Amino acid sequence: MGAAILDRITVRRFAIPLTVPYRLAFGVLERFDTLVVECEARDGRTGLGEATVLTGYTDETIEDSWRAACDLAREMAGLDAESARRRIAPQVADRPFTATAFGTALEMLEQSAALEIERAVVVPILGLLGSSGEEAMGLEIEALLGAGYRTLKIKVGADLDKDIAHVRTVQRLLRGRARIRIDANQGYGAEEGVAFVRALDPEGVELFEQPCAAGDWDAHLAVARASRVPMMLDESIYGMADIERAAELAAARYVKLKLMKLGTLRALAQALERVRALGMTPVLGNGVACDLGCWMEACVAARHIDNAGEMNGFLKTRAQLLSEPLEMRDAAIRLKPGFAPRLALERLAPYTIATHDESGRSYRVRRA
Repeated sequence: MGAAILDRITVRRFAIPLTVPYRLAFGVLERFDTLVVECEARDGRTGLGEATVLTGYTDETIEDSWRAACDLAREMAGLDAESARRRIAPQVADRPFTATAFGTALEMLEQSAALEIERAVVVPILGLLGSSGEEAMGLEIEALLGAGYRTLKIKVGADLDKDIAHVRTVQRLLRGRARIRIDANQGYGAEEGVAFVRALDPEGVELFEQPCAAGDWDAHLAVARASRVPMMLDESIYGMADIERAAELAAARYVKLKLMKLGTLRALAQALERVRALGMTPVLGNGVACDLGCWMEACVAARHIDNAGEMNGFLKTRAQLLSEPLEMRDAAIRLKPGFAPRLALERLAPYTIATHDESGRSYRVRRA
């Protein structure tokens, strides 16, 4: 198969509402701000890539990402795939989410082996426990267990005393029937984080994720040294240098990666294997991603991950990007051979903010 020449690049911006608000330590989300890049080669091959931009997970804003994506599309239209990759590569350091939308679209266009599913594969994912109040939590826990989930995630990081009480209630209601992942989303300082882990009963807790600000390694280490449960880094980790640093400092037993931070599927797979080679356990998945990004992560997880994936963002949205929905059954994404992602453009029309087309030197911008 010859080198792909990019005949057309289309960037679409969506605002996808969530079924219920998603609470994080640094804010409440009511929608996903998502860019989708579509690359079309002259021979008819196409590829899609997603960037759901959440400032806090990245320094990028949706407005910055949109402008950068339009500029990249203009620069890349008419290039061969290898030249296009060279244009994208310098963007990964400063605009990883935006770069990933382009990098993965090219990989899909060139039929990356990372996305090839040769037989039906089951990728278990975790369930998010979002209720508060004992009665509501009890009902949600039973519903999640009944649906097949055996790993549940709970969010903390807003109020120390309430967080401690919340975790204890979850442990009592669960009675050891599922593993618990606790995620602070950078919500604590060192003192609060240490107080939290000292009050924490390790029973049933698989890991405690990202207690302190991404760049505050000293604070995280203070918490890790006081903790009786395994620690996981998320927002602190972008690339290989951060993975190496986590291992050198013995900062975490688990390291979580997201496709949107790494630029390409290939780089993600290499990073996951590097985590394992350094004696840590890789975790994969983005809870703030639509079905396109979650499908790509699930394809990678099928080869590289042996624990519950966190690629559950697509379950939070009112609308899906893809015309054929991901199959979800028994708390797992069901991957099948021959799946060919296509955008459901008619269904997405109410959520489309803008579209930017590039073909050679011409372009058009349409605003909804």
